[in-house]
Amino acid sequence: MSIVAITPELVLKAYASGVFPMAESREADTLFWVDPNERGILPLDGFHISRKLAKTLRTDYFRVTINRAFTAVIEACSMVRKADSDTWINQTIIDLYTALHRAGHVHSVECWRDDKLAGGLYGVSLGGAFFGESMFHRETDASKVALVHLVARLKAGGYSLLDTQFVTDHLAQFGALEISRNQYLKKLDQALHINGDFYLLNETVAGSEILQSITHTS
Repeated sequence: MSIVAITPELVLKAYASGVFPMAESREADTLFWVDPNERGILPLDGFHISRKLAKTLRTDYFRVTINRAFTAVIEACSMVRKADSDTWINQTIIDLYTALHRAGHVHSVECWRDDKLAGGLYGVSLGGAFFGESMFHRETDASKVALVHLVARLKAGGYSLLDTQFVTDHLAQFGALEISRNQYLKKLDQALHINGDFYLLNETVAGSEILQSITHTS
């Protein structure tokens, strides 16, 4: 039986079908496809921001950029953070998503402090759907600020779906929830018919303006 090579084009087709790739570990040589029964999403109109995080955003403590340091972001996301844990991002994942980034299908959001990368995230963009892949932080709240800026950007650009794959305690605080595979596929189909614009929001928008576009605080 022949083995089909996983190409950037195949990865995009997989996302459009509701499937995504992962690796068993950072050192794994192969990938496997994931199609969860319950899918995590972060409703763009039900996004919650704590008062503490809102205060950080208003001060513009971090300088936020888009697609300025994709390689550094995905490399940071691939690093093992705890001695008893591993990562699902191996070199094949890095190579595939770097190719997709160069083709304009994968974006990164970076947070900087004193010209040092403090945190960020990256994900895949298709139509009006954004598939969040991974995030990291080196300073408190850096990845959270990146996520808030991402949500504001997606809302401004007309996106309808922010896929988080799974729901963690970290994402639950922002309003992430699980829906069935069938519900997810319906939302995905609707989103793929939308022409989302990732660049409609100005990169230099202030944190206070970001908060005005996201009204749910707690």
